[in-house]
Amino acid sequence: MRLIKLKEVMAKTSLGHSSIYKFISEGTFPKQVSLGAKSVAWVESEVDEWIEEMIRRRG
Repeated sequence: MRLIKLKEVMAKTSLGHSSIYKFISEGTFPKQVSLGAKSVAWVESEVDEWIEEMIRRRG
């Protein structure tokens, strides 16, 4: 299992940070994991699954 920081999440998804946090608040994007007082990361496999779901939805 690998944790990735926001910059890599943005690169993988082509989303900006505002969109990522908006989708998190809507419950449509994986939640981040707290690494400390001011540090968060995402589980890479969860982000990859989200991308795969977006591809499946395109019809």
